[in-house]
Amino acid sequence: MNRKVIIIGSGPAGLTAATYTARANLKPIVFEGMQPGGQLTITTDVENYPGFPEGIMGPELMDRFRAQAQRFGAECVMKQVTKVDFSERPYQVWVGDTLYTGEAVIISTGASAKTMGLDSEMELMGYGVSACATCDGFFYRDKKVLVVGGGDSAMEEATFLTKFASEVWLVHRRDEFRASKIMAKKALENPKIHVHWNSVIDRILGTRETGVTGAILKDTKNGSTREEICDGIFLAIGHRPNTDLFKEYIDLDSKGYIQTLEGRSLTNIPGVFACGDAQDHIYRQAITAAGSGCMAAIDAERFLESHD
Repeated sequence: MNRKVIIIGSGPAGLTAATYTARANLKPIVFEGMQPGGQLTITTDVENYPGFPEGIMGPELMDRFRAQAQRFGAECVMKQVTKVDFSERPYQVWVGDTLYTGEAVIISTGASAKTMGLDSEMELMGYGVSACATCDGFFYRDKKVLVVGGGDSAMEEATFLTKFASEVWLVHRRDEFRASKIMAKKALENPKIHVHWNSVIDRILGTRETGVTGAILKDTKNGSTREEICDGIFLAIGHRPNTDLFKEYIDLDSKGYIQTLEGRSLTNIPGVFACGDAQDHIYRQAITAAGSGCMAAIDAERFLESHD
């Protein structure tokens, strides 16, 4: 089954790439993976995506992305790619035992926020638990929130949240931050930011109906627990790009993100392109992912024009 374009992964990047390549009559096939629609499918209200002044639910937004791509002829398949071979064109992509070949491949497998591994955390993701302060901070105006982490990302998230929240408490498992001194100093000097040292979250309190109402914190030194009332919890312990499948062929940086030519979607392999959070560790927004999906589609179209 040879295709002009194979898109691995969905979300704003992959489905935008699908729309553009489909409109270019390239008849793309999209393998949507384990989480069709990407991280937005576990996001409730999206209020910062252009064109929706009243906001829109994350799953509905991704349904619209998919419907638009399908309208122009993209084939969306809710299956997981299990193996690739980019050693020669046409490139080989396996879904289980089924082999597909493609003249060009667009990688949009995204990144996953690292979590604490709590059942309550996954139950309340999108209902008071978030991994993106830029996305969700607005909903916590004049409220108290916890930020989990001790690195630069946690300092950035906590500082950003002070624009909205009345109190921001960093929860860190040790007695000093891993963050750079300048970032830690900036956070600690902010009067709205406080710290729970030597602490981890043992359980998150609340329901999908009430949202987060608090957390049980556990002391990492003596094991004692205490309840902390709050309105939201932000995870800032990093992201993990979903790129293990490609590491044999594609150049990755030290954190596993796909390296692309600056300002482009081109990887080290001609005809293989990357977009979205699989190659963006800076912005990680739906709008930037969609934009990079457009870039990857145009780059793929131009590649095919020049090579076919």
